Amino acid sequence: MNTSNFDLNLLRVLDALLRERNVSRAAERLALSQPAVSNALNRLRELLGDPLLVRVGRAMQPTPRALALETPIRAALKQIEQSLVIGEGFDPTRSRQRFTIAVTDYVELICMPRLLQQLAEEAPGVKIAIRHLSPSLPAAALDHGELDLVLGRFESIPSRFASRRWMSETLRLVARRDHPQLQEAPDLSGFLRLRHLWVHGGQTKGMVDQWLGEQGLARDIVYTTPNYLQAAHIVASTDLSVVLPTRLAHHFASLLPLQVHPLPFAVGPFHLDLVSVAQREEDEALQWLIEHLMAIGRI
Repeated sequence: MNTSNFDLNLLRVLDALLRERNVSRAAERLALSQPAVSNALNRLRELLGDPLLVRVGRAMQPTPRALALETPIRAALKQIEQSLVIGEGFDPTRSRQRFTIAVTDYVELICMPRLLQQLAEEAPGVKIAIRHLSPSLPAAALDHGELDLVLGRFESIPSRFASRRWMSETLRLVARRDHPQLQEAPDLSGFLRLRHLWVHGGQTKGMVDQWLGEQGLARDIVYTTPNYLQAAHIVASTDLSVVLPTRLAHHFASLLPLQVHPLPFAVGPFHLDLVSVAQREEDEALQWLIEHLMAIGRI
C-alpha cells in the first residue's frame, strides 16, 4: 500500500469506530455525519484490504486485522496530539481536551466532585472520562496513550513513569448508628465478634485481614463486594460493619445514619499515587490537571 498520500483522518475514524463499535456513536464522537463515517470506513476497507468491522447482530465486531491495528493507531494519534499541544501554550478557559483517568470508586467519590467544580469554574470545555482501576498498575494502557493518568495504590511503579504521592490514608470501622454491639468504640475482642462486610477492590487479602492473620486471628466476613458505595448503604441498613478509608467513612457518615470508630489495632497508613507517562512532563495541559488533582489530595 502506498502511504505517501494516505489520509490520516481515516485513522481517527478507525480509532473512533474501534472505541464505539457503532457507526452512529463514532460519528457523534467525531462530530461528523453518519454517511461520512460510513464512507470513511468503506475507504479504509478498500485501502487495507480487510472488512475491519463486521456486523454481528446489532453490534459491530472488529476483525483480527483491526484489533492488531487498534493499539498502534491509538498510540500514534495520542503522540501527534501531544506533539502539537506542547509549546503552543495551554489556555484552560478555551481548552476542549478530554482526559481519561483510571481510579477506584473510592477515589472517584472523594476527588471527582471537587475536580468537576473546579473545571466548571476554570475550564468548562475540558472533559473527564473515568475508567475502573484494577489492583495492578495499568502500565500498557498508559504506554499506549489509552490513559492520561492513574490514581491509586500500587505495590511498585516502573521507573519509566512519573509518580507523585497524592495522599496517605488510614482506616476506620463503620456501622449503623444504632448497632446493638457498638454503643462505644470496640476493643479487639469486640471487633472480632462483629459480622463484617469486606470491600475487596480486587485483592485477595486486605490490610486488616493480613494483620489479623499475623496475630493468628480472623474476623467473620459474611459479605464481600468490590464497591464502596454499595458497602456503605448495606451497612447503614443491616448489622454488618465495614472497614473504610477515613475520608470515605466520614463522607458516608455525613449522608447516612452511620457511626465511625478507630480500629482497635494499628494498621496503615496506606498511600495513593498519581501516575503518568514520564515523557508527558512537558505537556502543559496534563500538568495543569495534575496540579489541580494534587491540590485536592492535600485538602
